[in-house]
Amino acid sequence: MSQQPRTRQELYDLVRQRGRDEFVLEEMIRLGFWPARGELPEDPADEIRRMGEIRRELNELRQESRRLQNEKILRKRLLKERLAESRRKQKENKEKREQERIAKAEAWQRRKETEIIYLGEDVSGGLNYTDCNEERLNSQFLPILGNGKQIAKAMGISVGQLRFLAFNRKTSTVSHYIRFKIPKKTGGERLISAPMPKLKRVQYWILENILEKLPVHDAVHGFRRDRSIVTNARPHVGADVIINFDLQDFFPSISYKRVKGLFRSFGYSEAAATIFALLCTEAELEEVELDGKTYYVALDDRYLPQGSPASPAITNILCRRLDNRLTQMAQQQGFIYTRYADDLTFSTNVDNPRICNILKNTDSIVRHEGFHINQAKTRILRKSSQQEVTGIVVNDKLNIDRKTLKRFRATLHQIEKHGITNASWGNSDDVMSSIQGFANFVAMVNPAKGRQFMTQIQRIRKDCLYKS
Repeated sequence: MSQQPRTRQELYDLVRQRGRDEFVLEEMIRLGFWPARGELPEDPADEIRRMGEIRRELNELRQESRRLQNEKILRKRLLKERLAESRRKQKENKEKREQERIAKAEAWQRRKETEIIYLGEDVSGGLNYTDCNEERLNSQFLPILGNGKQIAKAMGISVGQLRFLAFNRKTSTVSHYIRFKIPKKTGGERLISAPMPKLKRVQYWILENILEKLPVHDAVHGFRRDRSIVTNARPHVGADVIINFDLQDFFPSISYKRVKGLFRSFGYSEAAATIFALLCTEAELEEVELDGKTYYVALDDRYLPQGSPASPAITNILCRRLDNRLTQMAQQQGFIYTRYADDLTFSTNVDNPRICNILKNTDSIVRHEGFHINQAKTRILRKSSQQEVTGIVVNDKLNIDRKTLKRFRATLHQIEKHGITNASWGNSDDVMSSIQGFANFVAMVNPAKGRQFMTQIQRIRKDCLYKS
């Protein structure tokens, strides 16, 4: 027999658990008012007990049903909570991603204002390498500039302006050059790429602060202070034999990679060399009209343009080894060597000069240095004929071609006699400037003849002013 309830609450709980009839039956058996279980053959108490068991099973089933129902409700509630939490997190993540995107865009904009990390296809790979060889730069008295920000500051422009000028565009609506052709003295046309003012100022900065501080070979006379076509011709005056060579496509044959390698050799970082090389080179462009807009499409790789103020100095520095090798070869053969831009000149007074050796060795050296000789313009001039070096006659002394001088005198005479209206000289429409320029050229080569022409031109100027 189980322990009897000690409190009223325990009694209530026990009645509720067993059922009133079963509880009363158990109490009657305990108190002796009803026989114990099994003593009667057909005990009515068994029915009470079965009803109690059924009731308990029903209670258990109800409890299980309530539990399952509660679980279903709970599961539904949890699902709603999870869905709400998921949506909240999605919203938070979306807001977070948007904030990150804005922050990233702002950081990128700030970085663009202070760094150059991309300048177009095929040229941006080394822009993260900004370490210079400071010892080498200092030894050459060159400014130490390792990245775009430092370069822009030194040039007095913004990083954005520097990026705009240096960017390697395959297709663009802008061009930093004006292109035109001028006739060559020897026939044909020469393509001139004149940089626009902003790029021109930057190229002048590179010329004055970097290129002009570097030495070039003494045999070079083109685009150097105190050197000219006159100083280039003077060493060859009175020679028995003069050999003239012309380098084919001189400026276009110097690629962007060679120019970049040149700046790297000075000690500049990969990033700085890339920027300098892009500022000093261009690609051949074709203008295309589409939907009323003009596009400039790059046809090939970048190269050194003829017309940039930096290009001649770059060629002179790049050709230092070429000039050195040709000078040594010429000396071995008894010749003198000079170079003015793409004109190579050799001369000698030795008996039986080894002309074939000069021709063969020059071609070999020039090819090895990455250039090509224009064979159609190679000239071997002996003393018995008129010898010219960069347009100056050098047979006995520095002089101008007689036919040209005669034609110039005739032009001045016609102008004095009939006026300047229908006169022409050279390729310029400004006849007065053209005749003044040629007179200056004559004075540089032959001062006495030059003074005569200057006096005559002064009379023409006064006459023109008087008539006007």
